Amino acid sequence: MTKAAILGVQTDAQRFDEAVTKLQMWAGEVAPRYVSTCPVYTLMMCRENPPVMQAVNGADMVTADGMPIVWVQRRRGHQQAERVYGPDVMEALCASTANTPIKHYFWGGLPGVADTLVERLHAKHPTLKVAGTFSPPVSPVGDKPDESVVEKLNQSGADIIWVGLGSPKQDLWMQLYRPALRAPLLIGVGAAFDMLAGVKSQAPRWMQRSGLEWVFRLAQEPRRLGRRYLVYNPLFVWHVLREGI
Repeated sequence: MTKAAILGVQTDAQRFDEAVTKLQMWAGEVAPRYVSTCPVYTLMMCRENPPVMQAVNGADMVTADGMPIVWVQRRRGHQQAERVYGPDVMEALCASTANTPIKHYFWGGLPGVADTLVERLHAKHPTLKVAGTFSPPVSPVGDKPDESVVEKLNQSGADIIWVGLGSPKQDLWMQLYRPALRAPLLIGVGAAFDMLAGVKSQAPRWMQRSGLEWVFRLAQEPRRLGRRYLVYNPLFVWHVLREGI
């Protein structure tokens, strides 16, 4: 993987298929790893919050989850860079591992969302092996792992734990829990749980490719996402231009 530093965050400039192949390989290994999917908002949270920067830069892969990050990577000479978007990663990795021994655990989402997600994934991939689902209560990450959580996840025998807590909470959670968990791979995927479960709609592909997905999501949830997009997107552009594109 080729690293591309953007505002201090060590993103990975890579093709989508290369990322999925690498993740499947990691899921079958013993070495403990975690993956942060990084849109503009996460990157800006890293810039504002040193613990988030540490958590994201501690990841074994930091994907370009948003097109603006891909564009910066390409402008800096990484022409191979593609968007490695959480929902697409989940879809592709579940498809590619459905006929393998790899077991998936879905940790996150509001009550019932992970179960609906698994139902939809099983409809597409009947042989997908699921180690479990759980919707944790909304609470701060804390400063040490919850032993009951560690026991639950370790007893599941999962190889991949999908973490859908929203960023940057999921990045902090993965950094904290990674040393205590036996699953080879943790992947933070943000809103992928809601989108693939059908709780929230995804933007049309043309909007995703053109970097206009934020307009679609803002129209859906203006109160929750207004600051994220209307404040942090312009700030991202400003800081990247100052850094040198």
